[in-house]
Amino acid sequence: MQEFVAACVQMRSGRDVRANLDACEVLVREAAKDGAIYIQTPEMTNVLERSREAQMAAVSSEVEDPFLARMTKVAADLQIWLHLGSLAIRRDDGKLANRAFLLAPDGSVAARYDKIHMFDVDLPDGESWRESKTYEPGTTSPVVALPFTKIGLAICYDVRQPALFREQAKHGAQVLTAPAAFTRQTGRAHWHVLQRSRAIENGAFVVSAAQGGVHEDGRETYGHSLIVDPWGRVIGELDHDEPGVLLAEVRLKLSEDARARVPAIANARGFSIEDVAL
Repeated sequence: MQEFVAACVQMRSGRDVRANLDACEVLVREAAKDGAIYIQTPEMTNVLERSREAQMAAVSSEVEDPFLARMTKVAADLQIWLHLGSLAIRRDDGKLANRAFLLAPDGSVAARYDKIHMFDVDLPDGESWRESKTYEPGTTSPVVALPFTKIGLAICYDVRQPALFREQAKHGAQVLTAPAAFTRQTGRAHWHVLQRSRAIENGAFVVSAAQGGVHEDGRETYGHSLIVDPWGRVIGELDHDEPGVLLAEVRLKLSEDARARVPAIANARGFSIEDVAL
């Protein structure tokens, strides 16, 4: 298969896991009805809650998680590859994992990925985020061999770490991903250029479903789910922050062509840094 239809499900997840689950299922089924065989949801699909205590109370362990349980059935029912961009999952050590799941068409979990890079920052508008206080970072970056392509898994803030995506591309990934809950402020400034940069430098498609709008906990996310081709062209965008479905045709030959025309991966060389004191 050299071509397939990919979809991004854009959401505005709130505090109620069941309500988020119902909303997500409706949009996933809509995307599948329109022909998508790979469907991606945003970061924190199951719940968005600013309060650490409330977030901890709202989520479950992986084996007990109602979101994952129902979505495995949805993937099997629709016979799709369903990429849950991430769910907040309770770990045994008392912290959470920001964990992506790639579900196969038989409903099994084909791959998991725990977000590696934590968003710890104080923003100029007074907002402060400390993901590392609540979430335990992952250590392994998966590249998953689907029947028709290889896909690399990443989450949101990872998109600012080019080395992660380069290693995935070196391992054969033609489709890179960065499902996100970008803040509105950083999204306006950087969202498009980061997605396009990761696509261009790796000769790969980048598929990124997003959270969008004003959430129940008061945070504002940017939306603008994107699908970018290996030449850096935006081939699909939800140009707003409302929930919805984005579809685009992924033509894998474009990745081969881009890597042949600009062989940046093949031409890369090792080097050392010399600090020069004047």
